[in-house]
Amino acid sequence: MQTENRLRFKITDANQARFEVPHEHVQSLSDTPRGPLKYRLELIQKPFGLKVWRTTSPEKLLFDTTVGPLVFADQYLQLSAKLPSHNIYGLGEHVHQTFRHDTNWRTWPIFTRAAFPNGGTHNLYGHYPYFTCLEDASGQSFGVFLMNSNAMEVTVQPAPAVTFRTIGGVLDFYILVGETPETVVDEFTKLIGRPFIPPYWSLGFQLSRWDYGSLEEVKKVVERNRQAGLPYDVQYTDIDYMENKKIFTYDMEKFAELPQFADYMHDKGQKYIVILDPAVSTGQRINGPYEALERGHAAKAWVTEPDGVTPLLGEVWPGETVFPDYTNQACIDWWVDEISRFHKEVKHDALWIDMNEVANFVKGGINGCTDNKLNYPPFTPSILDDLMYSKTLCMDAKHKWGNHYDVHMLVFPHFVSTFGTSRSMIFTRSSFPGVGKYSGHWLGDNGANWNDIKWAIPGMLEFNLFGIPYIGADICGFFDDSTEELCTRWMQVGAFYPFSRNHNAQGYADQDPAAYGFDSLVVNTSRHYLNIRYTLLPYLYTLFYKAHVNGETVVRPVMHEFYSDSETWAVHKQFMWGAHLLITPVLDPGVKITDRKATINMYLPEDKIGLHLRGGGILPVQRPDVTTTYSRRHPMGLIVALNDNKAASGELFWDDGDSRGISEGLVLNLKNLELELGKDYTVNWEAKISANIDCYPEGGENQAKCEARGCIWEPLSVPRCYYAENHGYITSNKVETPSGITVDIDRNTEFPSQRSRSRDISKLRVDITYLSGRSLRWKIFDPENARYEVPVPLHLPATPETVEENRDYRVQINDKPFGIQLIRKGTEEVIWDSAVPGFTFSDQFLQISTRLPSEYVYGFGETEHPTYKHSLNFHKYGLFAKDQPPGYKLNSYGVHPFYMGLEKSKNAHGVLLLNSNAMDVTFQPTPALTYHTIGGILDFYMVLGPTPEEVVQQYTEMIGRPVLPAYWSLGFQLCRYGYSNDTEIADLYRDMKAAQIPYDVQYADIDYMERQMDFTLDQVNFKGLPALVDQMRAEGMRFIFILDPAIAGNETKGSYPAFDTGIEKNVFIKWPPELSNDIVWGKVWPDYPNITVDNSLDWDTQVELFRAFAAFPDFFKTSTAEWWGEQIKDFYNNIMKFDGLWIDMNEPASFVHGTAGENCLGNKDLEDPPYMPRNLFINVLELALVALFLQRSIFVFLSLSMSLFHSHSPFSLVFQTGADICGFFNVAEYEMCLRWMQLGAFYPFSRNHNTINMPRQDPVAWGPEFAAASRDVLNIRYTLLPYLYTLMYEAHAHGNTVVRPMLHEFVTDEKTWGIDKQFLWGPALLITPALDPGKAIRTAGEFVDMDAPLEKINLHVRAGHILPWQKPENSTHYSRQNTLGLIIALNDGGVAKGSLFWDDGEGIGEFCVEICGNTTILQNDYIASCSIL
Repeated sequence: MQTENRLRFKITDANQARFEVPHEHVQSLSDTPRGPLKYRLELIQKPFGLKVWRTTSPEKLLFDTTVGPLVFADQYLQLSAKLPSHNIYGLGEHVHQTFRHDTNWRTWPIFTRAAFPNGGTHNLYGHYPYFTCLEDASGQSFGVFLMNSNAMEVTVQPAPAVTFRTIGGVLDFYILVGETPETVVDEFTKLIGRPFIPPYWSLGFQLSRWDYGSLEEVKKVVERNRQAGLPYDVQYTDIDYMENKKIFTYDMEKFAELPQFADYMHDKGQKYIVILDPAVSTGQRINGPYEALERGHAAKAWVTEPDGVTPLLGEVWPGETVFPDYTNQACIDWWVDEISRFHKEVKHDALWIDMNEVANFVKGGINGCTDNKLNYPPFTPSILDDLMYSKTLCMDAKHKWGNHYDVHMLVFPHFVSTFGTSRSMIFTRSSFPGVGKYSGHWLGDNGANWNDIKWAIPGMLEFNLFGIPYIGADICGFFDDSTEELCTRWMQVGAFYPFSRNHNAQGYADQDPAAYGFDSLVVNTSRHYLNIRYTLLPYLYTLFYKAHVNGETVVRPVMHEFYSDSETWAVHKQFMWGAHLLITPVLDPGVKITDRKATINMYLPEDKIGLHLRGGGILPVQRPDVTTTYSRRHPMGLIVALNDNKAASGELFWDDGDSRGISEGLVLNLKNLELELGKDYTVNWEAKISANIDCYPEGGENQAKCEARGCIWEPLSVPRCYYAENHGYITSNKVETPSGITVDIDRNTEFPSQRSRSRDISKLRVDITYLSGRSLRWKIFDPENARYEVPVPLHLPATPETVEENRDYRVQINDKPFGIQLIRKGTEEVIWDSAVPGFTFSDQFLQISTRLPSEYVYGFGETEHPTYKHSLNFHKYGLFAKDQPPGYKLNSYGVHPFYMGLEKSKNAHGVLLLNSNAMDVTFQPTPALTYHTIGGILDFYMVLGPTPEEVVQQYTEMIGRPVLPAYWSLGFQLCRYGYSNDTEIADLYRDMKAAQIPYDVQYADIDYMERQMDFTLDQVNFKGLPALVDQMRAEGMRFIFILDPAIAGNETKGSYPAFDTGIEKNVFIKWPPELSNDIVWGKVWPDYPNITVDNSLDWDTQVELFRAFAAFPDFFKTSTAEWWGEQIKDFYNNIMKFDGLWIDMNEPASFVHGTAGENCLGNKDLEDPPYMPRNLFINVLELALVALFLQRSIFVFLSLSMSLFHSHSPFSLVFQTGADICGFFNVAEYEMCLRWMQLGAFYPFSRNHNTINMPRQDPVAWGPEFAAASRDVLNIRYTLLPYLYTLMYEAHAHGNTVVRPMLHEFVTDEKTWGIDKQFLWGPALLITPALDPGKAIRTAGEFVDMDAPLEKINLHVRAGHILPWQKPENSTHYSRQNTLGLIIALNDGGVAKGSLFWDDGEGIGEFCVEICGNTTILQNDYIASCSIL
């Protein structure tokens, strides 16, 4: 497991060393996983096999070698693997007539060979045992790379499956897991090396041919194309410039002025490139010795015969040749020296390397090849000529690294720069993974025909997958004469090749554009489209920068951007530049274009090509000129293509275009521009980060108060009072270890103390622990005096991650002011930066601020937020558990000091502050965030995703996975506070059954109790409730009652066992013994005995006169948990059966301030500011129930705290959440309640609940039409309960979300980042409710108006998914007895996937998982692959 996205498995001989590729970049990697793996490796023992699973929910089987046997012989190694889809791209180098592979038993040999790309299946110039597999419409993809340089073949099979057969080395596989095809390219180039960024001029148009005949002819071609006004940057000469085709020479007769030719080109802002063939003639030069050969002899630079001494002789262009051994450092030194010498003799700007497969015109060598197992192996892959040494060297020839048999694919010329400080540009015909770090590539010796113009597009797309984005084909064809129509069309499409060069062969008609005549269609269309290319070169150059830095593709398959549309999966006659420019060329004679998806006829006459800008993009442009030298002097501009939201964004990278490195470059992100069509604008920008932190967050500041704190007063700024730059702490000592950093910090005494009532702590310690590759902790505390720390054990890795390369992050410490900066490796984004002023640590006031990487922040609670994405416009939210109905910015029942942040790179991270004191968080637009808390320590935990869903998974792994609820608890539930008696509940039950509305759970609120006292039953109004509950349970229903953890204390001794036994066991919260031995009394719902409540009085008077004293159980005590469990068990056995508990008022809530009498004892500073919120009680409550019930019960909380997530708790409902359908307070309206029933049918916890003295709002209270609509939508819910239950299981097992924001599935689409009026069930079901009266629905992103009649809710099943279902009934008791079915939403490829978890629905523990994988339709029959685990 090298990283969280990269798995390596190597199969080799344990007893004997075999050849392994000494890849320079891969060898330099020492990664280990830095966070949770996105894959799981399963090892099959007998017969041996490996299975690689994607750790999504459900898991996907990506690579399954059990489909066929492993064979590992000395010269025959075979491994097969079943794949999850037919969407296979890559393998090379060959001519693939389509981008997506035909999986009908096609075998592709891989063995570098000088051959013609004429459309056969034979092996060509490069060696790429790599492919990408797009799994489904989710975009999730993976790559497979076999690091092996021996001859091989790969068979692609219909299963779908692949079989690798190689004849040497080892089986060294890398599996690269990505969320999109584009991220797989990122992963592959991380492994083999990022592509080089070419010099700007090399993106210009280029001309070449083999055999101009003379330099005079070359200049004629240059001049006529200059005169034609063509944008044109580079001129080549092929081997005809050499003296008798000898490298490092030039023909002093026909090319006598070649040393001055570069200056001739440079005078007009153009460049010159020469060819080199790495085969050195053994003959002498015309006028003397061949010094390059002599120096090579002296260096012993050559490949030798098997004796290791005698140079192997072959034949290439100059005749008899020797071959440089580039695995020998002496050869590399000789080669570099010869290039440098030749550059001094003949100036040139770049090198073109040809014939380096290694090509040889004779078989093996002039002396032939020995009959042995290397030259004639037992198995020969299906290579061209079926002979290993055909047109290359003998396999037993010797290199420094070993036999040619092993290193044939690796003997490239050493890629070096001899161009001073200028950026080198090299491109090569033969290649191996990693060559893109240094070089580009062209697709070889094609022909002037309509097939080859088509086949160039899949080739370019593949080399972008291979990490060589500087790619192109010979425009107008290398062999044969090109017709004017063909050359016209090829110049049009070739203007959009990254490497745009027109090149043809010896003996064929000239095909440079001007050769067709100045007024020809070829010239006019070439000029037109090359002007467009040059206009867009800033955009193309930016794409190369992004490829160099981030591993992105430049020429991009349409499916990389639109993978959710299966129509794009096989598109290979269109391509994109990056994300925003679509090129639709004409690739057939005399035809119009038909759009690949919508069959739209486009009018594209001979002088036109289809170009489309994608809405939402900003493309940087520059006025074109005849060379890039001149065009770069012109002002720049922007093409702004607004999307439907009238928004667009883009990037520009800009540097001098020629110097080595990119350190002085500028990256400009363009967004939120408001422009008026037709006007000229000048865009100026200034890099400035401002994060002034409020020095007076309590408010009421003025200049005097501000300056008394040593802060800066600016009355017109926001905030008006802010900290000086160096305010805070200063690093005094720092110790770094492999597992983390320890820092001692001292308060900066240049600034006065902030608060006289809260003593500053001058010396602090900071412990930073590298928990894992994708998580870390930093804890700031007083090393001298212990302070309160949250006693909730987190699930942390047993040992820290001590290997720096295994961590996804880097930590930096800022010394003054002290701050921690966390940088995500790969993107180099700073995702936490507390190196800002204002850090404060005092007894009762702790403050820390951080800059944020973007304005997209989610989380913190529990408070009502009007939007899912936080507004950062100086909003403050309090976190303190309180019995407070939801209201804007009012702290409510739970405390969750956790947020998720998105980064500009579309990665995500999460941050938890483990602190249970009262706190608030303040956002500001910088973007930045400030925490204030009034006690404890600062104990932060960060998880690094990088996807939003992984953030949740990692967070719940740390704090505990959600419970798997009982199946019946997913049914619809009814409740109200204010049932007058058991007859009312019975009547409701009868009416719901009569209306046939699905309904599983009935509740009783505190009405059922005697005077609202826990563990009692009102024997007057609810005497018949136990019998009613027994009847309902016998008919498949379930019953839940409420408990409030506050026990009445004014009952006669012996009349209320719950209180009496609580006193005996000392379970109630008391004052500290030094203050009092009394209970801390409050008042909650229980009434005094023998009173009649006057509801006409105001609330406070009622509390004072009628509410009894209440004692609060201290659930930190084990004895309290035991007592609590005994009371519940006694109630269940002796009073009334039930199926679950509903816990309310457990913040804890009290109707009086602090205590009855409102006289809190002890330290008044704990009351003002308030003392620690007691929000850690719930965990022990849960444990008492575990002992009572040996099956899953339901345990509903109003107050939620972080400890709810504790993994050993089987009753937490954090992921089973929902609102009170139709509202708790106020009178519900018909339309609103019906819309809420439709929406609430898709709440995980689906309960209609309202309060006392309000009209009924259950479904049968509104009449038959309302009941029918409720029945319809709940029938849908019940139909889909197997799917919902499976999602709950995936949350329980893996931490996946159940109700899922759109951005979790479509994070690459920034339009989803703000969507909060739609949500998903898991990945596959989109719920789009109507949330306003009388309005249709408008979806975000595409803005499609959808019908939303009152009786309907819009639901959409996502293509490519399988949803398990079951025929609904009136309760889950009966629906679970029906057979299961599948809703199959095939994608455009006819494929869907899904999973089902199934058990008895209530037993503790799971015993059966049924997983259904690929489903396709063949001749109207459904085929599903399923297995029981």
